[in-house]
Amino acid sequence: MFSTLIEKELKSIITGPKFIGTFVVCSILILLSVFIGIQEYRATVKSYEAGRQLVEQERQEITSWMGLNSRVFRKPDPMQVFVAGVNNDIGRFSNIRSTESVKLTNSIYSDDPIFAAFRFIDLCFIVQVVLSLFAILFTYDAITGEREQGTLGLALSNAVPRFRYILTKFLGSWLGLVVPILIPIITGFLLVIASGIPLTGDHWTRLLIFLGISILYFTFFIALGILVSALTKRSSVSFLLLLVIWVTFVLIVPRVGVMAAGKIVPVPSIAEIDGQIEGFSKSCWDKYMKELEKRLDERNKAMQGMTEQEREAYRDQHLWDWMQESDALRKDVQMDINEVSRNLHEDLRNRKAVQERLGFTLSRFSPASAFQLSAMNLAGTDIRMKSRYETALENYHKTFVDYKEKKQKESGGSSGGIRISVSSETGVKYSFGPDKGKLDTSDMPRFQNIIQSFSDVFTPTIIDIVLLFFYSITAVVGAFVAFLRYDVR
Repeated sequence: MFSTLIEKELKSIITGPKFIGTFVVCSILILLSVFIGIQEYRATVKSYEAGRQLVEQERQEITSWMGLNSRVFRKPDPMQVFVAGVNNDIGRFSNIRSTESVKLTNSIYSDDPIFAAFRFIDLCFIVQVVLSLFAILFTYDAITGEREQGTLGLALSNAVPRFRYILTKFLGSWLGLVVPILIPIITGFLLVIASGIPLTGDHWTRLLIFLGISILYFTFFIALGILVSALTKRSSVSFLLLLVIWVTFVLIVPRVGVMAAGKIVPVPSIAEIDGQIEGFSKSCWDKYMKELEKRLDERNKAMQGMTEQEREAYRDQHLWDWMQESDALRKDVQMDINEVSRNLHEDLRNRKAVQERLGFTLSRFSPASAFQLSAMNLAGTDIRMKSRYETALENYHKTFVDYKEKKQKESGGSSGGIRISVSSETGVKYSFGPDKGKLDTSDMPRFQNIIQSFSDVFTPTIIDIVLLFFYSITAVVGAFVAFLRYDVR
């Protein structure tokens, strides 16, 4: 009897016009999203390689250590094919200069705003929005529909236990919806393999876990549909109630949680931070210029009473010391500015982290938010992606500046030394030592792209996976209890 009921449920789902239309639409969307993701990944890899080649070419043309700068490009990750996350929102590269703080700039959306308006459709979006909606479309009349047709009373009159009946309803709906949807998803994975996307064993492990949490998320909405259907008497009421719940869970709660966190934990904008840095920088350079003028006056006073020839000899004798003194003063000013910039950005990141934790905690009252956060963490395209890269870039920035200053000292000022002079007639003048052809940068430190281990990406997802289990089990138990108390009349 049990297998007969499941077979009946599967036939009613698979042979119905809703299933055929849903299966076709989902298959097209899933395969299209994977195909677009592959093309976008290839385009970003091509842009990444072109950028690196350009930086290498510029480096080979530099003839002065003082003019040595760099640019670091963020390496694309194959997981962005399935879960874009914030990958397209954060910048693609950062300039590495002794006079600038690191900052990722030029995101895909800033270069092509049209994509920011409509966003990319990835597999995560399809599961979160489209499949969850189809799940409630299939289950909103699981109980009420049987009641309205009279088949529910007939089935229960044949001494079929209610527990067994609702179990067959749930398993039949689950098998009839989950198993066919796996076909286009697996086909999408095969398409990725055929396209030559460099997925490692670690990537495949993460993809399998992503598939598992997708099924778990889908299970919640299947159980939710049966639960609401067992709490109502009419299919129309069940559908409207489920639609309201779906909109609340998928569209409202995640946004309200983040907005509430923004009000509770205010964070200054990037413009405010940049304004503070610019104000401090201007103040420091004003003091620097006044100090140079003061020292110039002292030097001129020391040369008073000398003939022009004696002055020239005195300048030649002390020029190198003056140059080193001015250069040391300039470096001190730049170090102060960089230190303030690092502290302000570090404080900004810490306050943002507090805001993000609160926002995500509030938004996790929605299974849709828990699913999306877990998917983004698994893919490495989570909200912390930007701070991870900028922290690594700041460490590299320090290493690069130390290397540059070391090479300048080794050159003895003849290749890349800087000279600064101030006069009332010409103002401030900067001059570099004579060039000596191309520089040997073979020993220059290179930026190592971030590689997250499996534990790094899986640990943050544990809480969301546990929540999805809790939501799914609660919905399943609720559906069983509601049906056991359901009035068939």
